[in-house]
Formats: sequence, C-alpha cells, structure tokens
Amino acid sequence: MAIRQKSMACAWVVCAVVFATHVSAQEVIPGAAKAWQLDIEFEDPQRISFRLPGDATPTTYWYVLYRVTNNTGRDVQFMPSARLLTDTLDKIHAGDNIHPNVYRRIAALHKNDFPFFAKPSKVTGLLLQGEQNARSSAWVFRTFDKAANSFTIFVSGLSGLIDRIPNPVFDTKSPESDDNPRSFVRRLTLAIDYLLPGDENTRAAATPRRTNRKWVMR
Repeated sequence: MAIRQKSMACAWVVCAVVFATHVSAQEVIPGAAKAWQLDIEFEDPQRISFRLPGDATPTTYWYVLYRVTNNTGRDVQFMPSARLLTDTLDKIHAGDNIHPNVYRRIAALHKNDFPFFAKPSKVTGLLLQGEQNARSSAWVFRTFDKAANSFTIFVSGLSGLIDRIPNPVFDTKSPESDDNPRSFVRRLTLAIDYLLPGDENTRAAATPRRTNRKWVMR
C-alpha cells in the first residue's frame, strides 16, 4: 500500500492513500453478459485542499482518479455519473461546483502516472475501442459531513445494462408524473464502500479504507 503525502505552500495540502484497482468487464451481475461493459481502473479517494480565488480559507475536495478502456468490440457512448453517499445521508454529485483550477492542479500532481488526464467534460462522448483510445480523468467531490465515518461512491455509465421495475407506491388514481412514476429505470452501477476511521476531530487527516466493491442495479 503506497501512501502519498504532499505538502504545498499556502493553498495546497494533499493527503492520499492510493490503491490501483482494475475492474474487469468480466465482473458482472446476471444478465450483464448481453450488454456492453467498459473496463475501469481507479484509485481510491484522495483529499486535496485548495484556496479558491477570493477565498480566505482553503476548500477541501475528494477526488477519484480513473482510466476507462473500451474492450467491448464496438464503439460506445461514455456518459459517466458519480455520486458519493455518506452514512449520514449526505449526497454529493461529482463535478458540482468544482472550480476549473481544481482539475488543473490534479492534472499537475499526477502528470507522471496519468499523463493523458483530462477534465470530465473532455472524456465524455463516443469512446472508441482499444487501449490506445483509453481516457483518464477524475471524479471530484466537495468534502462531506464531518460526522460521517463511512461512504459509498456509485458510478454509472460503465455498462449498457438497464432494466425497469414497477413503482410499488404508484398512485393509480393520479396521473403519471415525475412525482408519481409508474416505474423506475435502473442501471448497472459500480458501488465502492469506504470506512473513514476516527472522529470529527481526527478524520480530517484520516485515510479512507475500502471495505467492499460490487456491481448493483440502481
């Protein structure tokens, strides 16, 4: 287990533990074999603090570096979405309110191991086949509730497997709407669970420990 800790003047503090992980397209749930699935390699969440222009204090972010490769046998649309959910029900979408300078700094920090890093908007779209067309980026989240001691990152858009299930509380006496859907669409989603040890006073320097990784329909 390689621990990376880097300190930079004033605005930047990086504390990270890195676990290189490869998720094979063969690791699927029943029914997924008939759908395309991309190969994803990722590193566990790293923490970075950055003083945004005009701010008096640094803002803390978590980011997950990844590389995605299309070995499906056909070109596919890559439209990923990542969300972080804590045990305190704090939900954060990757990319929400992230200053462009954050992506620039991540790219600079990882220029050797992720030389082709690009911000998320540059890696979405048609993903051609083969290792030579692999794309690298990061899902970036603003920091979450200090009371949380565990969290899960959900990543969708890695597979074409989709199903539909009925809404058990659908009101047949009311018209179908966004608030009263007849059914729900679910997608094959990668779920990665982490434990953040310590208490509210020590978690600011704690390293997240991965406890599980699984595929779910969500």
